[in-house]
Amino acid sequence: MSSLATRGERRVSPVFLALVAIMAVSIWAVWTNFSASPGFAVFLFVVSGWVVSLCLHEFAHARTALHGGDFTVRDKGYLTLNPLRYTHPLLSLGLPVIFVIMGGIGLPGGAVFIERHRIRSRWKQSLMSAAGPLTDAVFAAALGIPFLLGALDGLPDNVCYALAFMVQLHVTAVILNFLPVPGLDGFGVIEPWLSPRIRQQIAPFAPFGLLAVFGFLWIPEVNHVFFDMINSVLDTLGISQWDTYHGYELFRFWEGTPDIPPRSDFTDGLYTIVSR
Repeated sequence: MSSLATRGERRVSPVFLALVAIMAVSIWAVWTNFSASPGFAVFLFVVSGWVVSLCLHEFAHARTALHGGDFTVRDKGYLTLNPLRYTHPLLSLGLPVIFVIMGGIGLPGGAVFIERHRIRSRWKQSLMSAAGPLTDAVFAAALGIPFLLGALDGLPDNVCYALAFMVQLHVTAVILNFLPVPGLDGFGVIEPWLSPRIRQQIAPFAPFGLLAVFGFLWIPEVNHVFFDMINSVLDTLGISQWDTYHGYELFRFWEGTPDIPPRSDFTDGLYTIVSR
């Protein structure tokens, strides 16, 4: 009976598989121009892809915690990739979509409750915290490297825009999540190395760390520096501001289908996007 339970706790969730299917069908609809509203198809692709990556992010936390000694993650269902196991309707789904709509920023979301005292070493605790954003980085690289290699040349423009916007969201999530701010994974990396007294003093601020970060991002000078950093990373992947800008425009399908010149016009230097 216990072996059956264990297999159930590790089986991939149908919810996750459904999200992958939505992601695949929506990008197919963009590719073939099947959808009457290409923006709506891009919206579905980005939202479903974001939740899929959230599942992988939290699975990475749970899997490294399991290897570190916290076997309770199996009982909590964290190894099933089911977003309902480690999401909060507002914090993990509502707020991320709101921040994407407001400014194209990937908000770190989701939560697995790790019993850190069960993890056998400080190094493993740090690795557990780093595993999530490192998974986001791999996700971003998997979608971004084809731009660098020119493998997307000849594909429909809207597909390139959708993929570019998805990469931007994950790059922002990686950078934000690695900030050493209480409540974010970057702080989780260094937390095991702090004294118990300092950890106790900082703990009350953890629920507000992410909100504080986004408060700073509303400061124009900080926002400018932040997006300069994002664009520098995207440039190394061969993704232009043109690509991400129009991916964002398509994502906002409720504003109507934007009139976007061909992508080749930008690559030929006929158009320039200065800023969002």
